[in-house]
Amino acid sequence: MTLKNYILKNLWLQVVISLLLGLVVGLVLGDDVGIGLDDDALSSLSSYLKIPANIFLSIILMIIVPLIFASIVVAITNIGAKEKMKTLGLGIGTYFVITTTISILVAVLLASIIAPGSMLDLTSLQEAHDISEDDLKVTEGFSFEDIPNAVSNIIPRNPISSYLEGQMFSILVMAVIVGLSMAVLPKESTKSLLDLLESIQKITLHILLISMKIVPFAVFGLIIGMVATVGIETMVGLGVYMATVILGLGIMLLVYAFILKFVAKRPISSTFSKFRNPQTLAFSTASSMATMPVTLKTAEEDLKIDNRVSKFVIPLGTTINMDGTALYQVIAVFFLAQLFAIELSMISILVIIITSLLASIGTPAVPGAGVIVLSTILITVGIPPVGILLLLSVDRILDMIRTMVNVTGDLTASCAFDEITRDKS
Repeated sequence: MTLKNYILKNLWLQVVISLLLGLVVGLVLGDDVGIGLDDDALSSLSSYLKIPANIFLSIILMIIVPLIFASIVVAITNIGAKEKMKTLGLGIGTYFVITTTISILVAVLLASIIAPGSMLDLTSLQEAHDISEDDLKVTEGFSFEDIPNAVSNIIPRNPISSYLEGQMFSILVMAVIVGLSMAVLPKESTKSLLDLLESIQKITLHILLISMKIVPFAVFGLIIGMVATVGIETMVGLGVYMATVILGLGIMLLVYAFILKFVAKRPISSTFSKFRNPQTLAFSTASSMATMPVTLKTAEEDLKIDNRVSKFVIPLGTTINMDGTALYQVIAVFFLAQLFAIELSMISILVIIITSLLASIGTPAVPGAGVIVLSTILITVGIPPVGILLLLSVDRILDMIRTMVNVTGDLTASCAFDEITRDKS
């Protein structure tokens, strides 16, 4: 096989090449080592370079709701034996909560020990980002009186509204309820709807697979814009914060290795090597939803996982299993609290843990969504949401890494429950 054919056959390699080329071109166009285009010219060029990325993101947003709804309903309906449904349904839900809780506790520990926010000067950052004193006012945080209303809204009252607004957690809850109901009804009464949902699932997955062809071009344009606009010096200035997040994500990979070895009973090295394609794609696109077709293909073809398990665990995990995102959000909250000299009480830390756990479940699996959800957590504990502006310059890089960890978590969960349910089949 020639080098050209090898590159054309492997999407992950195309993405890596695009990343490297984008980095070089971004440095050339930026102020650090290159020609230093003026802001207007750079903004105009970036808008054109981002066209493939914008198209790709639009495709994802177009099909994310029908794909997730159809995938969950079809998977639950097709699981088969009630004992297997009980093992998979209750088991995977508990598993996701446990791993997400571990990631949050790791984040709390690292952020408390390293204290990255105490190493930056708020005044200089405030001037650089043109932030006023009013924007930095600390507000009243979470009240336990809000709990009943939050719990009451878990079930979507208006499914159509949830569908149109893309409220993923509400859609997930609705899909689970519909799937469980279809699973216990006679097959002849649900066959027509099941056939329709299977068709929707296949069509949307096919659209995603076709859209993968523009991923290298999307990555190329995004990296150029990020490097040329942000610059190396600004990114280095937030290096301790980034290093804290990356260290936490590395610890989560060790947790997954432990699960693969002792729960899934698979060799760590060879199994992780099979994760390469979805990991690389997740890193480049920063979207576990965009990576889902490749993740499913890897699970079923390379890892030989029972497709009843993979087609349930991976779509579900893509929606609610966000260990990397939860870890990032907690460290970001602690970072900003330390930067703004806000003392976090034990109650505040507990609220951060609970809110991050719930927020990570509802985080859309698309690029940049973690930052949007982060603002909700900041408001919950009274930290000025304007602090997010300080993190945006490096968020893209962290988004890419935490998405790779999220996808690794989904594949690890699939391996674990393939082993668990196989023993019970």
